[in-house]
Amino acid sequence: MSSAKYTLLDCTLRDGGYYNDWDFDPALIERYLAAMSAVGVDVVEMGLRSLRRDGFRGACAYTTDEFLASLPLPATLSIGVMVNASELIGAGPVSGPLASLFPARSDDSPVDLVRIACHVHEFEEALAASLWLRDRGYRVGFNLMQVADREQSEVEALARACAGYPVDVLYFADSLGSMGPQQTCEIVSWLRRHWKGEIGIHTHDNLRMALQNTLSAMDAGVTWVDSTVTGMGRGPGNARTEELAIEVASARGTTISIVPLMQVIKTDFRPMQERYGWGTNPYYYLAGRYGIHPTYIQEMLSDSRYSEEDVLAVIEHLRINGGKKFSFDALDTARHFYRESEGGSWYPSEVLRGREILLLGTGPGVRRHRGAIERFIRRTNPVVIALNTQAEVDSALIDYRVACHPVRLLADHQAHTRLPQPLITPWSALSDDLRTSLANKRSWILVCR
Repeated sequence: MSSAKYTLLDCTLRDGGYYNDWDFDPALIERYLAAMSAVGVDVVEMGLRSLRRDGFRGACAYTTDEFLASLPLPATLSIGVMVNASELIGAGPVSGPLASLFPARSDDSPVDLVRIACHVHEFEEALAASLWLRDRGYRVGFNLMQVADREQSEVEALARACAGYPVDVLYFADSLGSMGPQQTCEIVSWLRRHWKGEIGIHTHDNLRMALQNTLSAMDAGVTWVDSTVTGMGRGPGNARTEELAIEVASARGTTISIVPLMQVIKTDFRPMQERYGWGTNPYYYLAGRYGIHPTYIQEMLSDSRYSEEDVLAVIEHLRINGGKKFSFDALDTARHFYRESEGGSWYPSEVLRGREILLLGTGPGVRRHRGAIERFIRRTNPVVIALNTQAEVDSALIDYRVACHPVRLLADHQAHTRLPQPLITPWSALSDDLRTSLANKRSWILVCR
Protein backbone atom coordinates (compact mmCIF):
# COMPACT_ATOMS: atom_id res chain seq x y z
CA MET A 1 0.00 0.00 0.00
CA SER A 2 1.35 3.45 -0.93
CA SER A 3 2.32 6.14 1.56
CA ALA A 4 -0.39 8.51 0.27
CA LYS A 5 -2.43 10.59 2.69
CA TYR A 6 -5.74 8.78 3.10
CA THR A 7 -9.11 10.23 4.02
CA LEU A 8 -11.44 7.80 5.80
CA LEU A 9 -15.09 8.78 5.43
CA ASP A 10 -17.80 7.06 7.43
CA CYS A 11 -21.32 7.35 5.97
CA THR A 12 -23.27 5.14 8.38
CA LEU A 13 -25.98 7.68 9.16
CA ARG A 14 -26.54 8.44 5.49
CA ASP A 15 -26.35 4.96 3.95
CA GLY A 16 -27.81 3.21 6.99
CA GLY A 17 -30.78 5.55 6.97
CA TYR A 18 -32.35 3.58 4.14
CA TYR A 19 -33.36 1.05 6.80
CA ASN A 20 -34.85 3.32 9.47
CA ASP A 21 -35.83 6.38 7.43
CA TRP A 22 -32.81 8.25 8.79
CA ASP A 23 -34.42 8.36 12.22
CA PHE A 24 -31.46 7.81 14.56
CA ASP A 25 -31.72 8.44 18.28
CA PRO A 26 -29.66 11.51 19.31
CA ALA A 27 -28.00 9.51 22.11
CA LEU A 28 -26.86 6.91 19.57
CA ILE A 29 -25.50 9.66 17.32
CA GLU A 30 -23.51 11.08 20.23
CA ARG A 31 -21.94 7.70 21.03
CA TYR A 32 -21.30 7.08 17.34
CA LEU A 33 -19.52 10.42 16.86
CA ALA A 34 -17.24 9.80 19.82
CA ALA A 35 -16.38 6.36 18.40
CA MET A 36 -15.63 7.84 14.96
CA SER A 37 -13.22 10.34 16.47
CA ALA A 38 -11.45 7.64 18.48
CA VAL A 39 -11.05 5.24 15.56
CA GLY A 40 -9.39 7.71 13.21
CA VAL A 41 -12.25 8.63 10.89
CA ASP A 42 -11.63 11.95 9.12
CA VAL A 43 -15.04 12.79 7.68
CA VAL A 44 -18.48 11.79 8.94
CA GLU A 45 -21.26 12.07 6.39
CA MET A 46 -24.12 12.83 8.76
CA GLY A 47 -26.92 12.18 6.30
CA LEU A 48 -28.64 13.54 3.24
CA ARG A 49 -29.42 17.19 2.57
CA SER A 50 -32.76 17.00 0.77
CA LEU A 51 -35.80 19.06 -0.18
CA ARG A 52 -38.10 16.04 -0.40
CA ARG A 53 -41.00 16.04 2.01
CA ASP A 54 -42.99 12.97 0.94
CA GLY A 55 -43.62 10.86 4.02
CA PHE A 56 -41.87 10.77 7.36
CA ARG A 57 -38.09 10.89 7.51
CA GLY A 58 -35.81 11.44 10.45
CA ALA A 59 -33.40 14.30 10.96
CA CYS A 60 -30.55 12.63 9.05
CA ALA A 61 -32.62 12.77 5.86
CA TYR A 62 -32.29 16.56 5.89
CA THR A 63 -29.26 17.14 8.13
CA THR A 64 -29.97 20.82 8.57
CA ASP A 65 -27.47 23.17 10.11
CA GLU A 66 -29.82 23.58 13.07
CA PHE A 67 -29.86 19.84 13.68
CA LEU A 68 -26.08 19.59 13.41
CA ALA A 69 -25.64 22.51 15.81
CA SER A 70 -27.59 20.56 18.43
CA LEU A 71 -25.04 17.72 18.40
CA PRO A 72 -21.67 17.43 20.17
CA LEU A 73 -19.56 17.37 17.01
CA PRO A 74 -15.96 16.39 17.81
CA ALA A 75 -13.43 18.95 16.62
CA THR A 76 -11.38 16.18 14.98
CA LEU A 77 -14.17 15.32 12.53
CA SER A 78 -15.03 17.07 9.29
CA ILE A 79 -18.79 17.06 8.68
CA GLY A 80 -20.30 16.13 5.33
CA VAL A 81 -23.72 15.72 3.75
CA MET A 82 -24.83 14.09 0.50
CA VAL A 83 -27.16 15.56 -2.11
CA ASN A 84 -28.77 13.55 -4.89
CA ALA A 85 -28.12 15.14 -8.27
CA SER A 86 -31.71 14.43 -9.28
CA GLU A 87 -32.79 17.19 -6.86
CA LEU A 88 -30.51 19.73 -8.52
CA ILE A 89 -30.94 19.27 -12.25
CA GLY A 90 -33.68 19.24 -14.85
CA ALA A 91 -35.71 22.26 -13.65
CA GLY A 92 -33.58 25.33 -14.22
CA PRO A 93 -30.20 26.46 -12.89
CA VAL A 94 -28.71 24.42 -10.06
CA SER A 95 -28.38 27.61 -8.02
CA GLY A 96 -32.08 27.52 -7.18
CA PRO A 97 -32.24 24.25 -5.22
CA LEU A 98 -28.71 24.77 -3.89
CA ALA A 99 -29.67 28.09 -2.34
CA SER A 100 -32.55 26.36 -0.55
CA LEU A 101 -30.39 23.45 0.57
CA PHE A 102 -27.41 25.54 1.71
CA PRO A 103 -28.65 28.92 2.94
CA ALA A 104 -25.40 29.59 4.84
CA ARG A 105 -21.84 29.80 3.65
CA SER A 106 -19.47 27.08 4.82
CA ASP A 107 -17.89 29.47 7.35
CA ASP A 108 -21.26 29.80 9.07
CA SER A 109 -22.26 26.13 8.79
CA PRO A 110 -21.14 22.94 10.53
CA VAL A 111 -20.91 21.37 7.06
CA ASP A 112 -17.52 21.31 5.37
CA LEU A 113 -18.00 18.71 2.60
CA VAL A 114 -20.88 18.31 0.15
CA ARG A 115 -20.95 15.12 -1.90
CA ILE A 116 -23.24 14.91 -4.91
CA ALA A 117 -24.43 11.45 -5.95
CA CYS A 118 -24.89 11.15 -9.73
CA HIS A 119 -25.86 8.59 -12.25
CA VAL A 120 -23.73 8.79 -15.37
CA HIS A 121 -26.42 10.57 -17.38
CA GLU A 122 -26.72 13.26 -14.67
CA PHE A 123 -23.03 13.90 -14.14
CA GLU A 124 -22.09 16.63 -16.60
CA GLU A 125 -25.18 18.73 -15.90
CA ALA A 126 -24.67 18.42 -12.14
CA LEU A 127 -21.02 19.50 -12.29
CA ALA A 128 -22.11 23.13 -12.33
CA ALA A 129 -23.09 22.70 -8.67
CA SER A 130 -19.39 22.58 -7.78
CA LEU A 131 -18.96 26.20 -8.91
CA TRP A 132 -21.78 27.42 -6.66
CA LEU A 133 -20.64 25.37 -3.66
CA ARG A 134 -16.95 26.26 -4.00
CA ASP A 135 -17.85 29.94 -4.21
CA ARG A 136 -19.49 29.55 -0.79
CA GLY A 137 -16.52 27.82 0.74
CA TYR A 138 -17.59 24.17 0.67
CA ARG A 139 -15.40 21.27 -0.29
CA VAL A 140 -17.06 19.30 -3.08
CA GLY A 141 -17.14 15.62 -3.93
CA PHE A 142 -18.92 13.82 -6.74
CA ASN A 143 -20.01 10.19 -6.50
CA LEU A 144 -20.35 8.44 -9.84
CA MET A 145 -22.79 5.55 -9.50
CA GLN A 146 -23.04 2.36 -11.54
CA VAL A 147 -19.84 2.71 -13.55
CA ALA A 148 -19.00 -1.00 -13.49
CA ASP A 149 -20.63 -1.69 -16.85
CA ARG A 150 -19.38 1.45 -18.61
CA GLU A 151 -16.87 1.41 -21.44
CA GLN A 152 -13.38 2.82 -20.93
CA SER A 153 -14.04 5.69 -23.33
CA GLU A 154 -17.14 6.72 -21.40
CA VAL A 155 -15.38 6.67 -18.02
CA GLU A 156 -12.47 8.66 -19.43
CA ALA A 157 -14.89 11.21 -20.89
CA LEU A 158 -16.50 11.68 -17.48
CA ALA A 159 -13.09 12.25 -15.89
CA ARG A 160 -12.21 14.74 -18.61
CA ALA A 161 -15.44 16.65 -17.98
CA CYS A 162 -14.79 16.73 -14.23
CA ALA A 163 -11.30 18.13 -14.73
CA GLY A 164 -12.75 21.47 -15.74
CA TYR A 165 -14.54 22.04 -12.43
CA PRO A 166 -13.46 22.78 -8.83
CA VAL A 167 -14.11 19.29 -7.49
CA ASP A 168 -12.05 18.12 -4.52
CA VAL A 169 -12.62 14.39 -4.87
CA LEU A 170 -14.13 12.23 -7.60
CA TYR A 171 -15.65 9.04 -6.25
CA PHE A 172 -16.88 5.98 -8.07
CA ALA A 173 -19.31 3.59 -6.44
CA ASP A 174 -19.63 -0.13 -7.00
CA SER A 175 -23.37 0.44 -6.81
CA LEU A 176 -24.42 -3.08 -7.75
CA GLY A 177 -21.66 -4.84 -5.84
CA SER A 178 -20.50 -6.60 -8.99
CA MET A 179 -16.86 -5.54 -9.18
CA GLY A 180 -13.69 -7.39 -8.26
CA PRO A 181 -10.21 -6.04 -7.50
CA GLN A 182 -9.02 -6.16 -11.11
CA GLN A 183 -11.95 -4.15 -12.46
CA THR A 184 -11.69 -1.77 -9.51
CA CYS A 185 -8.07 -0.96 -10.35
CA GLU A 186 -8.91 -0.70 -14.04
CA ILE A 187 -11.53 1.99 -13.38
CA VAL A 188 -9.05 3.90 -11.22
CA SER A 189 -6.59 3.90 -14.13
CA TRP A 190 -9.29 5.11 -16.55
CA LEU A 191 -10.24 8.00 -14.28
CA ARG A 192 -6.60 8.92 -13.73
CA ARG A 193 -5.96 9.50 -17.44
CA HIS A 194 -7.80 12.84 -17.33
CA TRP A 195 -8.49 13.48 -13.65
CA LYS A 196 -5.48 14.55 -11.58
CA GLY A 197 -7.32 15.28 -8.35
CA GLU A 198 -8.17 12.90 -5.54
CA ILE A 199 -10.14 9.72 -6.26
CA GLY A 200 -12.46 7.98 -3.83
CA ILE A 201 -14.27 4.65 -3.74
CA HIS A 202 -17.52 3.45 -2.19
CA THR A 203 -17.88 -0.34 -2.24
CA HIS A 204 -20.71 -2.79 -1.65
CA ASP A 205 -20.35 -6.26 -0.21
CA ASN A 206 -22.55 -8.43 -2.47
CA LEU A 207 -19.60 -10.64 -3.39
CA ARG A 208 -17.93 -10.25 0.03
CA MET A 209 -15.26 -8.11 -1.64
CA ALA A 210 -16.02 -4.64 -0.26
CA LEU A 211 -12.91 -4.48 1.92
CA GLN A 212 -10.70 -6.24 -0.63
CA ASN A 213 -11.83 -3.90 -3.41
CA THR A 214 -11.20 -0.88 -1.20
CA LEU A 215 -7.68 -2.01 -0.33
CA SER A 216 -6.95 -2.78 -3.99
CA ALA A 217 -8.16 0.69 -4.92
CA MET A 218 -5.83 2.20 -2.30
CA ASP A 219 -2.93 0.29 -3.85
CA ALA A 220 -3.97 1.73 -7.23
CA GLY A 221 -3.92 5.32 -5.98
CA VAL A 222 -7.33 5.96 -4.41
CA THR A 223 -6.99 8.21 -1.36
CA TRP A 224 -10.59 8.66 -0.14
CA VAL A 225 -12.30 5.53 1.16
CA ASP A 226 -15.84 4.99 2.47
CA SER A 227 -17.11 2.64 5.13
CA THR A 228 -20.01 2.18 7.54
CA VAL A 229 -20.27 0.70 11.01
CA THR A 230 -20.96 -3.07 10.66
CA GLY A 231 -21.32 -2.32 6.94
CA MET A 232 -24.74 -0.75 7.58
CA GLY A 233 -26.21 0.19 4.23
CA ARG A 234 -28.69 -0.85 1.61
CA GLY A 235 -28.82 -4.55 0.96
CA PRO A 236 -25.51 -6.33 1.53
CA GLY A 237 -23.95 -3.22 2.99
CA ASN A 238 -20.54 -1.66 2.61
CA ALA A 239 -16.95 -2.02 3.73
CA ARG A 240 -17.03 -2.12 7.53
CA THR A 241 -15.53 0.78 9.44
CA GLU A 242 -14.31 -1.49 12.22
CA GLU A 243 -12.11 -3.26 9.65
CA LEU A 244 -11.16 -0.48 7.25
CA ALA A 245 -10.14 1.85 10.09
CA ILE A 246 -7.54 -0.71 11.17
CA GLU A 247 -6.15 -0.92 7.62
CA VAL A 248 -6.02 2.85 7.22
CA ALA A 249 -4.31 3.28 10.60
CA SER A 250 -1.75 0.68 9.55
CA ALA A 251 -1.11 2.51 6.27
CA ARG A 252 -0.72 5.78 8.16
CA GLY A 253 1.45 4.27 10.87
CA THR A 254 -0.85 5.69 13.55
CA THR A 255 -2.53 4.28 16.65
CA ILE A 256 -6.29 4.30 17.12
CA SER A 257 -8.70 3.30 19.86
CA ILE A 258 -11.27 0.84 18.59
CA VAL A 259 -12.88 0.16 21.99
CA PRO A 260 -15.55 2.91 21.75
CA LEU A 261 -16.54 1.64 18.31
CA MET A 262 -16.85 -1.96 19.48
CA GLN A 263 -18.99 -0.75 22.38
CA VAL A 264 -21.35 1.20 20.15
CA ILE A 265 -21.58 -1.81 17.83
CA LYS A 266 -22.58 -3.99 20.77
CA THR A 267 -25.12 -1.59 22.28
CA ASP A 268 -26.59 0.03 19.17
CA PHE A 269 -25.65 -1.32 15.76
CA ARG A 270 -25.71 -5.07 16.33
CA PRO A 271 -29.30 -4.95 17.63
CA MET A 272 -30.26 -2.83 14.60
CA GLN A 273 -28.58 -5.32 12.29
CA GLU A 274 -30.55 -8.16 13.85
CA ARG A 275 -33.72 -6.15 13.33
CA TYR A 276 -33.15 -4.91 9.78
CA GLY A 277 -30.91 -7.66 8.44
CA TRP A 278 -28.30 -5.88 6.35
CA GLY A 279 -25.33 -7.93 5.25
CA THR A 280 -24.60 -10.24 2.38
CA ASN A 281 -26.31 -13.56 1.63
CA PRO A 282 -26.70 -15.77 -1.46
CA TYR A 283 -29.45 -13.53 -2.89
CA TYR A 284 -27.24 -10.43 -2.73
CA TYR A 285 -24.40 -12.49 -4.15
CA LEU A 286 -26.53 -13.37 -7.18
CA ALA A 287 -27.61 -9.75 -7.50
CA GLY A 288 -23.95 -8.73 -7.58
CA ARG A 289 -23.13 -11.37 -10.18
CA TYR A 290 -26.01 -10.33 -12.43
CA GLY A 291 -25.78 -6.55 -11.95
CA ILE A 292 -29.14 -6.26 -10.17
CA HIS A 293 -29.77 -3.33 -7.85
CA PRO A 294 -29.56 -4.62 -4.25
CA THR A 295 -32.71 -2.75 -3.21
CA TYR A 296 -34.74 -5.37 -5.10
CA ILE A 297 -33.38 -8.01 -2.75
CA GLN A 298 -33.79 -5.81 0.29
CA GLU A 299 -37.46 -5.16 -0.50
CA MET A 300 -38.26 -8.80 -1.18
CA LEU A 301 -36.57 -10.05 1.98
CA SER A 302 -38.61 -7.59 4.04
CA ASP A 303 -41.88 -8.73 2.41
CA SER A 304 -43.33 -11.96 3.78
CA ARG A 305 -45.20 -12.61 0.52
CA TYR A 306 -41.93 -13.66 -1.15
CA SER A 307 -40.82 -17.22 -0.55
CA GLU A 308 -37.28 -18.37 -1.31
CA GLU A 309 -38.44 -19.63 -4.69
CA ASP A 310 -40.14 -16.31 -5.44
CA VAL A 311 -36.97 -14.34 -4.69
CA LEU A 312 -34.91 -16.58 -6.96
CA ALA A 313 -37.49 -16.37 -9.73
CA VAL A 314 -37.55 -12.57 -9.58
CA ILE A 315 -33.74 -12.51 -9.67
CA GLU A 316 -33.88 -14.66 -12.80
CA HIS A 317 -36.45 -12.33 -14.34
CA LEU A 318 -34.33 -9.26 -13.58
CA ARG A 319 -31.21 -11.00 -14.88
CA ILE A 320 -32.90 -11.42 -18.24
CA ASN A 321 -34.83 -8.15 -18.38
CA GLY A 322 -32.46 -5.83 -16.53
CA GLY A 323 -32.47 -4.62 -12.97
CA LYS A 324 -29.68 -2.06 -12.66
CA LYS A 325 -32.05 0.72 -11.57
CA PHE A 326 -34.43 0.02 -8.73
CA SER A 327 -38.12 0.64 -9.34
CA PHE A 328 -41.08 -0.40 -7.20
CA ASP A 329 -43.07 -0.72 -10.43
CA ALA A 330 -40.49 -3.12 -11.85
CA LEU A 331 -40.56 -5.16 -8.65
CA ASP A 332 -44.34 -5.26 -8.77
CA THR A 333 -44.14 -6.36 -12.39
CA ALA A 334 -41.61 -9.03 -11.48
CA ARG A 335 -44.01 -10.34 -8.87
CA HIS A 336 -47.28 -10.11 -10.79
CA PHE A 337 -46.35 -10.10 -14.48
CA TYR A 338 -49.97 -9.63 -15.52
CA ARG A 339 -51.29 -7.62 -18.39
CA GLU A 340 -54.59 -5.82 -17.95
CA SER A 341 -56.20 -7.76 -20.78
CA GLU A 342 -58.32 -10.76 -19.99
CA GLY A 343 -59.98 -13.41 -22.05
CA GLY A 344 -59.53 -16.92 -23.30
CA SER A 345 -61.10 -19.67 -25.35
CA TRP A 346 -61.26 -22.57 -22.89
CA TYR A 347 -64.42 -22.98 -20.84
CA PRO A 348 -63.97 -25.25 -17.80
CA SER A 349 -67.67 -25.95 -17.65
CA GLU A 350 -67.54 -27.77 -20.98
CA VAL A 351 -65.06 -30.30 -19.58
CA LEU A 352 -65.84 -30.41 -15.89
CA ARG A 353 -69.64 -30.22 -15.70
CA GLY A 354 -71.03 -33.28 -13.98
CA ARG A 355 -67.62 -34.70 -13.15
CA GLU A 356 -66.11 -35.27 -9.73
CA ILE A 357 -62.94 -33.19 -9.38
CA LEU A 358 -59.89 -33.88 -7.25
CA LEU A 359 -57.63 -30.88 -6.72
CA LEU A 360 -54.10 -31.79 -5.63
CA GLY A 361 -52.23 -29.19 -3.62
CA THR A 362 -48.53 -29.08 -2.86
CA GLY A 363 -48.53 -29.53 0.90
CA PRO A 364 -46.88 -32.38 2.83
CA GLY A 365 -50.18 -34.22 3.22
CA VAL A 366 -50.10 -35.32 -0.42
CA ARG A 367 -46.83 -37.17 0.09
CA ARG A 368 -47.99 -38.63 3.39
CA HIS A 369 -51.22 -40.01 1.90
CA ARG A 370 -49.97 -40.72 -1.61
CA GLY A 371 -51.07 -44.36 -1.62
CA ALA A 372 -54.61 -43.59 -0.50
CA ILE A 373 -54.92 -40.75 -3.01
CA GLU A 374 -53.79 -42.92 -5.91
CA ARG A 375 -56.18 -45.72 -4.90
CA PHE A 376 -59.02 -43.19 -4.71
CA ILE A 377 -58.24 -41.90 -8.21
CA ARG A 378 -58.14 -45.38 -9.74
CA ARG A 379 -61.37 -46.36 -8.01
CA THR A 380 -63.51 -43.26 -8.69
CA ASN A 381 -61.94 -41.84 -11.88
CA PRO A 382 -62.29 -38.11 -11.05
CA VAL A 383 -60.86 -35.27 -13.10
CA VAL A 384 -57.51 -34.75 -11.39
CA ILE A 385 -56.10 -31.22 -11.41
CA ALA A 386 -52.68 -30.65 -9.84
CA LEU A 387 -51.44 -27.28 -8.67
CA ASN A 388 -48.21 -26.08 -10.26
CA THR A 389 -45.68 -28.91 -10.65
CA GLN A 390 -47.03 -31.26 -7.97
CA ALA A 391 -45.00 -34.46 -8.42
CA GLU A 392 -45.89 -36.70 -5.47
CA VAL A 393 -48.76 -38.47 -7.21
CA ASP A 394 -48.22 -40.73 -10.25
CA SER A 395 -48.13 -38.32 -13.21
CA ALA A 396 -50.19 -40.74 -15.31
CA LEU A 397 -53.14 -40.17 -12.95
CA ILE A 398 -53.14 -36.37 -13.41
CA ASP A 399 -55.36 -34.87 -16.13
CA TYR A 400 -54.53 -31.16 -15.94
CA ARG A 401 -52.24 -28.74 -14.18
CA VAL A 402 -53.26 -25.27 -13.09
CA ALA A 403 -50.97 -22.32 -12.36
CA CYS A 404 -51.63 -18.61 -12.14
CA HIS A 405 -49.07 -17.16 -9.72
CA PRO A 406 -46.68 -15.42 -12.16
CA VAL A 407 -43.54 -15.77 -10.07
CA ARG A 408 -44.29 -19.45 -9.56
CA LEU A 409 -44.84 -19.81 -13.30
CA LEU A 410 -41.51 -18.19 -14.02
CA ALA A 411 -39.75 -20.39 -11.50
CA ASP A 412 -41.41 -23.54 -12.85
CA HIS A 413 -41.54 -22.81 -16.57
CA GLN A 414 -38.90 -25.40 -17.51
CA ALA A 415 -40.65 -28.09 -15.49
CA HIS A 416 -43.98 -27.22 -17.13
CA THR A 417 -42.50 -27.66 -20.60
CA ARG A 418 -41.48 -31.23 -19.65
CA LEU A 419 -44.71 -32.28 -17.96
CA PRO A 420 -47.23 -34.09 -20.20
CA GLN A 421 -50.45 -32.58 -18.82
CA PRO A 422 -52.19 -29.56 -20.35
CA LEU A 423 -51.59 -26.40 -18.32
CA ILE A 424 -54.56 -24.26 -17.33
CA THR A 425 -53.45 -20.63 -17.00
CA PRO A 426 -54.66 -17.08 -17.86
CA TRP A 427 -52.45 -16.95 -20.97
CA SER A 428 -53.78 -13.67 -22.36
CA ALA A 429 -52.93 -11.88 -19.09
CA LEU A 430 -49.30 -13.00 -18.97
CA SER A 431 -46.42 -10.76 -19.98
CA ASP A 432 -44.40 -11.33 -23.13
CA ASP A 433 -41.35 -12.70 -21.33
CA LEU A 434 -43.44 -15.22 -19.43
CA ARG A 435 -45.16 -16.31 -22.64
CA THR A 436 -41.76 -16.76 -24.23
CA SER A 437 -40.64 -18.90 -21.30
CA LEU A 438 -43.65 -21.15 -21.84
CA ALA A 439 -43.49 -21.14 -25.64
CA ASN A 440 -42.57 -24.83 -25.89
CA LYS A 441 -45.70 -25.64 -23.91
CA ARG A 442 -48.04 -23.44 -25.97
CA SER A 443 -49.94 -26.22 -27.72
CA TRP A 444 -50.78 -27.74 -24.34
CA ILE A 445 -51.94 -24.54 -22.63
CA LEU A 446 -55.65 -24.13 -22.00
CA VAL A 447 -56.50 -20.44 -21.95
CA CYS A 448 -59.16 -19.92 -19.31
CA ARG A 449 -61.99 -17.42 -19.21
